[in-house]
Order: sequence, then structure tokens, then C-alpha cells
Amino acid sequence: MAPIKHLVVVAHPAVDSFTMELARTYVLELDKLGHGHRTHDLYRMGFNPVLAAHELLPIGADHPADADVTQAQNDIRVADVLTVIYPLWWLSMPAMMKGYIDRVFACGFAYESHSGVVHGFLSGKKSVLITISGAPLPLLEKSGDWKAVQALQDTHVFRSSGFELLEHLHFDEIAPHLSDATAEQHVARVRSCVRQHFPAG
Repeated sequence: MAPIKHLVVVAHPAVDSFTMELARTYVLELDKLGHGHRTHDLYRMGFNPVLAAHELLPIGADHPADADVTQAQNDIRVADVLTVIYPLWWLSMPAMMKGYIDRVFACGFAYESHSGVVHGFLSGKKSVLITISGAPLPLLEKSGDWKAVQALQDTHVFRSSGFELLEHLHFDEIAPHLSDATAEQHVARVRSCVRQHFPAG
């Protein structure tokens, strides 16, 4: 198959975190398979996550996006696949990632809404979601919290914008002193995910 253009967006403040290790693994596997990619490491690039009042207006000729948002949106436009990687804090995105979604997935770019019905503009693109939690996944599933994560993040953000969500890969019980064997098993799952969805170009 032809090479695929990927945009990988990752949010974690610690460059040596397991989240960042998974992001590096994902990108390296794309390299091995011959696919093009660009990475937005939101913390290292100093992305501004704060939505300004003027950004509440739908993007259009009369209300163009700020330069950093325009660049981020252009990178989504040219990508075939958007992969988003972040830890779950309070079962949600870090503020940095939420701010990226608030500003970049703007009305007029990612969607339009009429009478509460959302129409996504990013159809034809695919997405992969990779999340990390300290809590065990079975506990999240038993409590109903995992269904909330899927509804609010998988469906309300990505599918509502038009993306075809190929996979939500979740890593649970991630602690500061993760064993090397467990870490390698998780890294192998990331490699497998990339190979499964994006064979060599």
C-alpha cells in the first residue's frame, strides 16, 4: 500500500514518561513501515491551550484562526491519520490536550452544529487513540467510568468530528516503577497496533 501521512499529537509534561515512550515507539514503527509523519509534542512545543474569547466565533473569512491554530489545522488537513496519545487524569484529557481540542477542533473547521445536531467536517480521515491510566481497566469498566470515557472522548470528540476511530488502545495500572517486562509488553502492543492498521508502504 502507498505510504500514509500521520499526525501524532501527544501530551505529557515529563519527557521521560511512559506516555512519551509509547509515542516514540509509535513514531519509530511508522518509520520502519515507510509512512510519513509529523509529531506535535504539545508540552515541548509550548502550545497555548487557553481558549480566547475571540476563538468562540466560528472560523471563517471574517474570523480567521490564530497562527498556531491555523498551523495545527493545516497539519490535520494534510494527514490521513490522526493519532492522539495522553494519560487519563481524573478520567479525562490533561488540560494541555483539552485546550488543543478546544482551540484546534473549532466550529467551522472540525464541525458545524444546528439545533444541537453536530456534523463533522473531518470525514475520510482515520484516528487512533492511545490512553494511559493508573487505575485497572476492569475497575473502570465495572464502575461505568470506561463507558463515560468512550462516550465523551471517542465518540463526542473524534467520531463527532468525522474521524473513523480505528482503535482506542488503553494501558492500565501504569505506575512509576513499571517492570521492564510489563513495559516491553506494552511497547509490543503499540508496535502491533501500528502494523495491524498501517502495513508497510
